[in-house]
Amino acid sequence: MTNWRTHVVNSSGLNARRLARATAAALTAALVATGASSAVAADQPAPTYTRPSVDVKPSGVSKYTGSTALPGDAQVNPLFGVDNGGVLWGYPPNGEGGLESRIWSGDNWQTVRTITQTDQDADGWADGIWYVTSGGQLVYSVGGDTDDQLVGNGWKIYNQLFSPANVGGAAADDLLARDGSGVLWLYLGYGNGKLTTRYKVGSGWNIYTDITGKGDLTGDGKADIVAKDTSGVLWLYKGTGNYKAPFASRTRIGGGWNTYNKVVSVGDIDIDGITDLVARDKTGALYLYKGTGNAAAPYASRVKIGSGGWNTYRLMF
Repeated sequence: MTNWRTHVVNSSGLNARRLARATAAALTAALVATGASSAVAADQPAPTYTRPSVDVKPSGVSKYTGSTALPGDAQVNPLFGVDNGGVLWGYPPNGEGGLESRIWSGDNWQTVRTITQTDQDADGWADGIWYVTSGGQLVYSVGGDTDDQLVGNGWKIYNQLFSPANVGGAAADDLLARDGSGVLWLYLGYGNGKLTTRYKVGSGWNIYTDITGKGDLTGDGKADIVAKDTSGVLWLYKGTGNYKAPFASRTRIGGGWNTYNKVVSVGDIDIDGITDLVARDKTGALYLYKGTGNAAAPYASRVKIGSGGWNTYRLMF
């Protein structure tokens, strides 16, 4: 199997990191009191995060000769799951349209509300994650021995949150969040884990049970998103590249999606340069919908890539 690019797991120093974090937790209250932006409040061990290696053979070799993704190419990321015990597991793409066996990727995630991957330097690989703590703090983490960064407080108001890649026209990934009244908000990324103030995308988004996306679905080089409504219809929102109005009016993809209790996009699973969609059905089986690059029919017919057991995960991202 040809090595396209490998994100090496840096496990050395993990024990030291955990010890350091345990010590740091005792200092958190004082740090927060002084307004230190890097302090993350915690009343339990801090979550740990290690990104598993990604070692894949691309199907379009001529497109992937460099270490940097070409404009319009989808990110290549593992699929992550958090089980009920708070353990984080990563499933890298296997280069053959499926996923590798799971790899331990962290602990202490049992009370985290939501997590999403983010590419800060536009190289086609997520190099960090944003997550929301039980107390409503938004935190940016790159894992390893690097301290997590507090981005902001008050994020309990959001019931869905994910990074759709870059929808605002700059290089870094952005963040979308839906509040309890159904308003969708856009936060633009600075490229260092920090975010701008929010911009209102629109209201009425509480009709959707799942909203996701990770790059271009339609072949125009702009990041798109999809949303599943309560009746099981999947809708496409084409990206415009304009942060003031980031999405065009929705178009219908198809019905019957209520067979799934989770749909999520992490980027390109089958390594053809187009972002894909993963869906988990109510029996715990996992299906891949390969992106086509065609706005009229953005996904090919589903392919089963997991026979069962995926319902063990409280969060998938």
